[in-house]
Amino acid sequence: MANKPAPTAVPIHELIAGRWSPRAYSSEPVSREHLHAVLEAARWAPSSYNSQPWRFVVFDRSTDEVSFKRAFATLVPFNQGWNAPAPVLIAVTTHTLTSKGEVNRCAAYDAGAAAMSLVLQAHALGLAAHQMSGFDVPAFRKAFAIPDDVEVIAMISLGHFGEVEKLDPVLREREKSVRTRFPLGEIAYNGVWKKAF
Repeated sequence: MANKPAPTAVPIHELIAGRWSPRAYSSEPVSREHLHAVLEAARWAPSSYNSQPWRFVVFDRSTDEVSFKRAFATLVPFNQGWNAPAPVLIAVTTHTLTSKGEVNRCAAYDAGAAAMSLVLQAHALGLAAHQMSGFDVPAFRKAFAIPDDVEVIAMISLGHFGEVEKLDPVLREREKSVRTRFPLGEIAYNGVWKKAF
């Protein structure tokens, strides 16, 4: 089930409306060309002072199964269940300090922009990508010797779309359900706080 466009209130670009977070993966490997493309898209994201604080740790089951399994082991059990066939995991991290050693208050914001570029490029290539917070950050940090000044933010699973019918019944229902968001007036204010746009 590759297509699940957002029911938007006004038309928006297909790349944005069409991107969603599936859970049904096939075990088909992702080509190195496609991996390079999604990472290149992330590389060209905007950042405060062009500091580019994001760092992505890529775990490709087809080229390094040992590292992939170590990363996979840090996912919470629920996420391990539906990610079992996923061929790639990508950890999203960011340097929290500037080149001057000061706190970079935009580091997580910038890394989020890079991650969004990555998943939009994945969607443009016909790949499935799902961003997750459900993993054991301290365990991941220890397993991969992540420096103290680097924040571990999220994990992205990446792969080819799989068969929805292979998911358990609850996830199958979620996969087929209509996508929803808060109304625009609840997330965008007009000139003052809480005045709906």
